[in-house]
Amino acid sequence: MYVGDTAVREVFEETGIKSEFRSLLSIRQQHTNPGAFGKSDMYIICRLKPCSFTINFCQHECLRCEWMDLSDLVKTENTTPITSRVAKLLLYGYREGFDKIDLTMEELPAVYTGLFYKLYHKELPENYKIVTGMD
Repeated sequence: MYVGDTAVREVFEETGIKSEFRSLLSIRQQHTNPGAFGKSDMYIICRLKPCSFTINFCQHECLRCEWMDLSDLVKTENTTPITSRVAKLLLYGYREGFDKIDLTMEELPAVYTGLFYKLYHKELPENYKIVTGMD
């Protein structure tokens, strides 16, 4: 299971919203936090496109679930620093183009015959996809 597949599944399980993966936006890493057993804690944020809009949230995982206008979320003071930052990142992408913020995904062949992996990175311009060396 890949990051995008996991994000789509989790959003559906927790909110009832069907969605499509668009990009990876950010990764937060913490290490050696209390209760983390000396391991890293990764929090991955993906940009998804909703395919349905009716919320039917899991009451075991969520206290509340609602659609919010992005400009309202950006102005909200009662939120976490990561939510505030990602809201501003999304607003910037919405206004200036998601190519400025997205880490896109490309599936590439692995060194093992018949297997593939997913590489997340800033979009590579078309003219660089064919470059074989320095001219």
